[in-house]
Amino acid sequence: MTETTQMPTPPPPDAAKPRSPEFRLAADALRGLRQDLFHDAFAYRPLPRMSVDGPVTRRLPGRLREYAAWTPHVMIAAVALIALLMASVDYDGTAVLIGPLAVLPILLTMLRPVGAFWLSMAATPVSQVFGSFSDGYPWQPASFVCHLTVLTVVAIRTRPRTAGYMWAVTAAYGFVADVIFGPSFYYGDDTAPMLVFSALILLVVAVWHTRKEARQEVTAQQTVTAQERSKRTLLEERTTIARELHDVVAHHMSVVAIQAEAAPYRVENPPPELERAFATIRENAVAALTELRRVLGVVRAEDYEAPDAPQPTLADLDALLDNVRDAGLTVDKAVTGAVRELPQGVELSAYRIVQEALSNTLRHAPGADARVEIGYVLGGLGLRIVNGPPPAPDLVKPSPGAGHGITGMRERVSMLNGEMTAGRTDDGGYEVAVFLPVTSPGEGDA
Repeated sequence: MTETTQMPTPPPPDAAKPRSPEFRLAADALRGLRQDLFHDAFAYRPLPRMSVDGPVTRRLPGRLREYAAWTPHVMIAAVALIALLMASVDYDGTAVLIGPLAVLPILLTMLRPVGAFWLSMAATPVSQVFGSFSDGYPWQPASFVCHLTVLTVVAIRTRPRTAGYMWAVTAAYGFVADVIFGPSFYYGDDTAPMLVFSALILLVVAVWHTRKEARQEVTAQQTVTAQERSKRTLLEERTTIARELHDVVAHHMSVVAIQAEAAPYRVENPPPELERAFATIRENAVAALTELRRVLGVVRAEDYEAPDAPQPTLADLDALLDNVRDAGLTVDKAVTGAVRELPQGVELSAYRIVQEALSNTLRHAPGADARVEIGYVLGGLGLRIVNGPPPAPDLVKPSPGAGHGITGMRERVSMLNGEMTAGRTDDGGYEVAVFLPVTSPGEGDA
């Protein structure tokens, strides 16, 4: 049995010789040139209509606004007409041939921009054949206007890199036409004016592109930032609600566990079945309390400490109104219906909604009068907090705020399956109306 030895495979030639930075730069330039000016050069890309949301066009009547949207197309057609007139003046009898060579590339920029550039480049030497060296070389006057217009429109419609490649091709054509094929007796070369004018125009267009992209990027970043800020505020509000619910429910579950443990000692000689029932109640309450703390406790911040005092309810609303009045807000309170004790979650949410609505009044309508209406109705609790306009809006400026108080109110109302409306009133004030449903014990049992 013979043992075969495999020869190592030699590395490919490209891997053996690392490319120099100059070679990679040249390769990238050629690749970009092929992609921008040759790949799908005659692709159909119609010129879109202009936006009419500008500071001037938005003030135009409806019919004129529709016409204003075609302004770029009209301007391109007008320049094409100027090039046609120049061809008819300069070439006399040959205008029937030179005119279309100067007009078609300009008009083609509205449909196939890169293809229009190549058509202009091809039409330039043809126009020179029918033209005169005394009029211009290597660009005749009509061809000069045509090519300069094509460079400008295509640069606006494409990206700055494409405009740079077009300028380089134009410079290469001018160099070849002057040095190799240029007549020795002609001294009026217009290659330099073409390159200077086109470079200035393309530079302005590149700056415009850069400014436009920067503005779009800033707008997109502001939109993302606003969305992230809204999400963060929503999560913070939900975290706050979860903390408060954790404190409320944990308190009640603790009471249930303690009462279930103490209940057998309050009955003389309780039967074993009753003791087992209370023991089961206590075990379930302790298990539920442990699970509640494990699930809802994760939303607490590391430095958060549970409040020692119980959570506020509607019974503490008078103290809140007194505090607001001390801050300078005139507020009245009206209660309708039979006052009754509601579930603590409803009481807490109602208190927080009134508190946030009055805080918004202090921030955004300083000096205005406010009114808090509480209605105990069948099936729930109704709240209405309304304030009038500030007495001197031009003299008293509202204080800056986060602007997310309404979001927190809606979260609390949504948590309780309630309904809420908020908006400005006819007199310039603001109104918040909320209904929080409350299921009676009889309905819950049913």
